[in-house]
Amino acid sequence: MFKWVPYVFVRFTVVFTAGILLAIYLPDCIAENIALWSLSSSIFLYFLLYLINSFYGVKVNPGFTGLLIIFLSGYLLVLQKTETRNKQHLIHFTDSISHFQVVLISHAQDKPKSWKMEARLQKVKTDKQWIDLDGKVLLYFAKEHFPQNFQYGDVLLIEGSPQVLTPPANPGEFDYKRFLSFRNIYHQAFIRANKVYQVDYAPPSPLLAVAIQVRSWADRVLKQYVRGDQEQAIATALVLGITDGLDNDIMHAYSATGALHVLAVSGLHVSIIYGILLLLLKPLSKREGGQWMIAVVSLSVLWGYALITGLSPSVLRAVTMFSFVALARPLGWSTNIYNTLAASAFCLLLHDPYLIMSVGFQLSYAAVFGIVYLQRPIYLLWVAPGYWTDKVWQISTVSIAAQLATVSLGLLYFHQFPMYFLFSNLFVIPISFAVLVLGLAVLALCWLTPLALGLGWLLTLCIQAMNGSVVLVESLPFSLLDNLYINTAQSWLIMLLLGSLLLLFQNKQFIYLQVAFCFALLLTISTWYHYQHVVHKNEWIIYKVNGATAMDFISKGRSYFLADSALLYDDEKIRFHIRPNRLINEAKQVEAERIKEKQPMSHNT
Repeated sequence: MFKWVPYVFVRFTVVFTAGILLAIYLPDCIAENIALWSLSSSIFLYFLLYLINSFYGVKVNPGFTGLLIIFLSGYLLVLQKTETRNKQHLIHFTDSISHFQVVLISHAQDKPKSWKMEARLQKVKTDKQWIDLDGKVLLYFAKEHFPQNFQYGDVLLIEGSPQVLTPPANPGEFDYKRFLSFRNIYHQAFIRANKVYQVDYAPPSPLLAVAIQVRSWADRVLKQYVRGDQEQAIATALVLGITDGLDNDIMHAYSATGALHVLAVSGLHVSIIYGILLLLLKPLSKREGGQWMIAVVSLSVLWGYALITGLSPSVLRAVTMFSFVALARPLGWSTNIYNTLAASAFCLLLHDPYLIMSVGFQLSYAAVFGIVYLQRPIYLLWVAPGYWTDKVWQISTVSIAAQLATVSLGLLYFHQFPMYFLFSNLFVIPISFAVLVLGLAVLALCWLTPLALGLGWLLTLCIQAMNGSVVLVESLPFSLLDNLYINTAQSWLIMLLLGSLLLLFQNKQFIYLQVAFCFALLLTISTWYHYQHVVHKNEWIIYKVNGATAMDFISKGRSYFLADSALLYDDEKIRFHIRPNRLINEAKQVEAERIKEKQPMSHNT
């Protein structure tokens, strides 16, 4: 029988997450005042039961009451962190706005035609007066008018009015409005020339301002010593987490081979740095207080690396996770890695409960859990002969464990499965290790120009080798299974099915086979129902695509596509606006024709 006692923080985090999800999906199911009253009553009851146990010797377990406190805390935290519940939020303001003042709260993201930055609203001007308001606004500065971007902390006075984000206009299209709502962003503004004035410089966080400046310096150094535009983009992405310069072809190649994770600074990169630190600091472990010395040095280096990357959310997530791992041994937590991981997730969600909706957060923790839980049992299935064969097998088992843990999320969000992920990761993981180490070495030794040039040359060669291996794997036949549609319920069923099968192999109990059969049956029924719903479907859709005309006639899994010539060859627009609806309807394009009329349509049915 499974015992919860050793998994205290796992229990806390699961219940806390349940409260968060309830508030996100059903924010009004419990009135805020009732939730507050229930929380206060639960806290009072918990201490009452504790006193009864302590002074009267009556065995009353307050555990359920404690979990209720955590659940309600998660629910109320989401309500408190949802900025639109503030009456001073811009979304409640209905008067006409002629000017607004903001402070920039992010670094500039380099887009093909614009700079994109987040801003915090300070006040707005109506016809009569200035009014203090709150809210985040996404700003776009056209490069043709603003060749040099503004910086974090700039206070800008802008002529115009922020616009409310609109929901997706086409069926199945990515809901960018909902995505941004999880970051409390509900408005955007496209800034024109001569309509913006810098009035002050007041960074909300001096630490973040320094971090962004350090990252800008590191970006310049890497681009100075790495040759080739694409090589520079890979270097800055893998070392610093800056993905602005990556082109679509190389992104698709890494995605199709299951190697995209190396281009986003995450747990893999931080684990490499932490592993190197443990190796270098191993002699200290035998000294008195050595574990604390290792922890302090590790934390200093990890958070220093986070500073170099500009304290980006993905890096903070990974560094927080490994900070708990680093503290586990000196604090006596080393016996249970699951509690350590759960504690790090709990703290991150306590800071920002909407992180639970982040794809990166979900994939990171799923992958780490899979590696911790599955890698060792998979590794023991085969004893590899020879040193190098064993190392290859170790890398393979890490890839298999991570893939098993994230396969359902990958299908849900990306609708594809890389068939040769195992093969590609045999090359990508070791080379990415070298790229990260060489990149950090270039930053550390950039003041020694000859040495930095040599390291930069090696770094360029490693990146070219990594790109070449990825492109080679992508070119193999059947390298990618794509257009695989599953919904959220089916994703959960796949996770539960895999979990049941793993428990079956681990415990050898027939009950898990029965449970796995039930989940497999439900998954089959769900898939069959969806197929029956779409296979007999006939529909004519006129898509809304800016500056273009596009329509689909979908019949029994076949799509007949009509569009103007510009759109027919624009893969990015088709992928974003057209493909999602075909994916839901499991329709394959069998014919495409060019529309000769020049006047674009703007209807959506």
